[in-house]
Amino acid sequence: MLILLEIAAVLLLLGIGVSYVVRSRKDAEREAVTARRVEAYIETIRREGSNHDLVAMSDAELRDVLLSGARNLRVQGERRFYLLFGGGVAALLAAVVVATEDGLRGFGIAILVGAMVLYGLNEFLGRRMRAPLEARGIDVERLRVE
Repeated sequence: MLILLEIAAVLLLLGIGVSYVVRSRKDAEREAVTARRVEAYIETIRREGSNHDLVAMSDAELRDVLLSGARNLRVQGERRFYLLFGGGVAALLAAVVVATEDGLRGFGIAILVGAMVLYGLNEFLGRRMRAPLEARGIDVERLRVE
């Protein structure tokens, strides 16, 4: 039995190591795509010339603003995912607790309320993370990397 636990621990450590390597490679690819999107968006801003605040910036300053905005979008998107995941777990646990008292009807109502709250939280956080960039006239969809 002890040998099985040791093997499981070694496999778990190997899995964590492999996921770290794969994640770092994905992050490098994501950064490269983000940099290409920023360069293309800079060219579009210069060509269109519709936003005078952005056109007035130098290329280095505009690149910094756009890269910073893209990073902020990614970080806030991850934060939103974790909040929604935790909220989903909490809603499910609350629904189970309600179900022990009120049965299937209470479970359904609790899940419905939890889903509505999570939907509202998702919309609020999504608008909040886009608002600073949209206030500057930056198209958020051009910076988004899936």
